[in-house]
Order: sequence, then C-alpha cells, then structure tokens
Amino acid sequence: MAIRGSVPVSENSPAARLRDLLDQRSAVVAPGVFDGLSAALTASAGFQAAYLSGAAVAAATGLPDIGLATQTEFVHQLDVVAGRLDVPVVADADTGFGDVTNAYRTVRLYERAGAAAIQLEDQEFPKRCGHLDGKRVVDADEFARKIEAAVEARLDPDTVIVGRTDSCATLGFEEAVRRVNLYAEAGADLVFLEAPQTVEQVREVPSRVKAPALFNLVPRGKTPVVELAELAELGYALVIMPGLCVGSAASAMRAALERAARGDVGTGGQDSPKGMFDSLGLGFWEDLRERHAGESADA
Repeated sequence: MAIRGSVPVSENSPAARLRDLLDQRSAVVAPGVFDGLSAALTASAGFQAAYLSGAAVAAATGLPDIGLATQTEFVHQLDVVAGRLDVPVVADADTGFGDVTNAYRTVRLYERAGAAAIQLEDQEFPKRCGHLDGKRVVDADEFARKIEAAVEARLDPDTVIVGRTDSCATLGFEEAVRRVNLYAEAGADLVFLEAPQTVEQVREVPSRVKAPALFNLVPRGKTPVVELAELAELGYALVIMPGLCVGSAASAMRAALERAARGDVGTGGQDSPKGMFDSLGLGFWEDLRERHAGESADA
C-alpha cells in the first residue's frame, strides 16, 4: 500500500497499473470492448488494457454514435466489462453527459463501476463520432473547467482523466494542440487529439503536448493509419482500437446472415457452442461446480 496525496491506494489497483503502463510511452494497445463477450475475448487474447468504446456501446444498442446512448447505458456496460477483465479499462464518457455537475457525477459513477481512466471530450452536445463530419466543439476554457471538475470528483487519485479535443477538423491542428495542452494544465493526465489529418501531424503530437498522448487507430477513418511500431517510437502512451471488436463482429454477422438468407446453412467459420463457451470461462465454472458438488456429496 502506498500513499498518493492524502488517500491510501493499492500499488496493484487497475488505475495504478495503467499509470505505470502510460509512463512507459510504449503505445500500449487497448482494443475497444462493449459487452461481456468482447471483454472475455480481449482478456483471453492477453492485452494489457481495454477501451470501453462509446461508438461500440451505441452500436450494441442498435444506435449510431451521435450522442444517443445515455449515461445509464454506459455505466451498465462498464460494470459488465470491468467485471470480466483484470486489466485496466479506459472508459469513454463522451461529453460527461452534461455540464460540470454531470461530468462530476459521471466520474463518480464510472469509478464505482470499475474505470481506471475516464475520457471526456470537448464537443457540443449531442456529440458525434470523431470520424464523422459535422462536429462542433465548445469553448476551450469551458471544457477546461469540466476537466477541473472531473479531477476534483475522483476518489482514487490514480484514476486517469483523459482530455480529448475534436477541434482539429474545424479549427485546425494548431488550435487542437493548444486545447489539449490547456486541458493538461487543467489536470488531464492523458491527452487525446482526435483525428489528426496527416502522418506529419500524427508524428508531431507526442512532442508538442504536455501530458502522455493517446492515439486513436481507426481504419478507414479520418486519420491515416500508422504502424504500431512507429507510434511506440514516437512516444505515444496508449493506442485505442475502438472498432476492432464491434466492427469485426458486425462484418462477420452480416456475412453469416447474408449466407443464411441465401439458404446456405453451413458453419461459415462459426465456432462450436463449446468452443465459444470455452473462451468465456466454461472450464472454470464447471470445475467450480464439480468441486463443490463433490464436497456436498461427501458431507
């Protein structure tokens, strides 16, 4: 147990482990998760962190990422995901679901649900996916005050506050750099400049920001794809892949449904029931049941 500030915290807490990972500036990959299945598969693949993707949470409820998913839905999915993972979860909180008071409450709810990091963005409400057109941002000083409220709200001083700007598309790269630095000064521990438009901009970010930098890897999005090895070399601390699970699942489901609609009832790459359940921990639960059933029979 160590003391950070005035609050005793465990060196092994997810938030403390995440801070250690971020300090390495090694482009730690956090796949986007949104439910128990995606969390379980991510855990079995051995990743060091996971990202609760707002776009994926919205998609899982049958909605586009345009500010329709609610705080309650996010918190519920975070609770499911964090309960299934033993690695730190970086959780998307959109705009904080309102003003500074809502952002404050969001941080408290997210911490309780298991977030190691909480991401807030400076878009106007209703927000839009960072890789859609038509985004608008609030005044930078207004959002800096929201970051200050988020920092004040956290109970664990190791909980990472992520400050994201979506201003690059409308106000330009230089203003986006200015904003994330302002958010770092307001207390953001990790900064997220969404959708840089050129490889040169991607390469500039880590050296020009005042906090560890996050990169959003979105194939066929607004940002050019850069190899993970180069992102690590540039000094990015974290790389999120928000669409990795939900996008892959949607493509596979669409293809399977189209085959079935044509009358093709073959497996089409579908896993067996046992194969799927094995990846969800079937062996653990069956062993637990068998051991305790045996103890009852012996008593």
